[in-house]
Amino acid sequence: MLIAVDAMGGDFAPEAVVGGVLAVARDVAGDIALVGPAERLEALLPRPRARPRNVRIVDAPQVIGMGEDPGRAVRSKPDSSLAVTVNLVRDGEADAAVSAGNSGAFMFLAQVRLRTMPGLQRPGIAVPLPGGGGPRILIDAGANVDCRPLHLAQFGMMGSIYAEHAWGCASPRVGLLSIGHEASKGDELTRAAHDLLRAAPLNFIGNVEGDQLFADGVDVVVADGFVGNVALKVTEGVGHTLLQFIKEALHSSPRYRLGAWLVRSALRQAMSKMDYANYGGALLLGVNGICVVGHGRSSARAVANAVRVAERAVLGGVRERMEEGLQRMAGLENGANSVGVSAG
Repeated sequence: MLIAVDAMGGDFAPEAVVGGVLAVARDVAGDIALVGPAERLEALLPRPRARPRNVRIVDAPQVIGMGEDPGRAVRSKPDSSLAVTVNLVRDGEADAAVSAGNSGAFMFLAQVRLRTMPGLQRPGIAVPLPGGGGPRILIDAGANVDCRPLHLAQFGMMGSIYAEHAWGCASPRVGLLSIGHEASKGDELTRAAHDLLRAAPLNFIGNVEGDQLFADGVDVVVADGFVGNVALKVTEGVGHTLLQFIKEALHSSPRYRLGAWLVRSALRQAMSKMDYANYGGALLLGVNGICVVGHGRSSARAVANAVRVAERAVLGGVRERMEEGLQRMAGLENGANSVGVSAG
């Protein structure tokens, strides 16, 4: 197994990326390729005798910036670290690609060079969310703004396979994000998708509302990319604001500061469950290769966990299971046309 990591991707690259790879390398059951300008990366690594034996450098002299237009950057920088990282997967040299860089360029490259799996309408971004019984998967978290019912049904299948084979969740409970539990609730897209998900070979539990995103009653939450991305950003914002409120309250008096000191370990444990760095990154499901999209602000710890996400997906055979899942879902396209909303 080889995991290719875009060493120049992210706000704190390449230092944070190299640091994360070095931190996780000895725990990975395979090799890691750091992709970027060779001389610059070599200067950040320990001397050859001191570095992990499974870490190597793949030279890529160009860099795609975080704010660059994805299409223009991909066309003008064929030897960018991000392009070379994806090419390694395309050419069969690597089993997974990891990048915290320009997410638009990453998804563009993945869809154009790796291609979407046969029979799949749209790939989707699967994001792990914290939960009491373990992480649950939100899909799609922003890859597709305009969706059709069949897209959502296939998101449910992909999210279920990811939850089962990468996160060890047996018979994942799949819910459709809507404005009410009843099948009749929601817009035309949601109601039609509900019918398809109910007919799919999934453990579909029906509609779930926004307040159930972190509840223990669901393992995979399905949404179109617009709604899913808004839900994700709202939860991130609420978490950050709540943390600020708690910090301000705990520092507002000597008694509260003493109380905070007494429960500091419990507070750290609780806050760590909401920290994106502990989940590493999101998986772009539905392309012919494992692609982990990291947060642009990824620290070394986040990079290390993104590599672990890639390893988990490869060892769990997620891509191969997706192909099997698409075959089981093949008959749903006719059903999609019968519910009144086009599947294409």
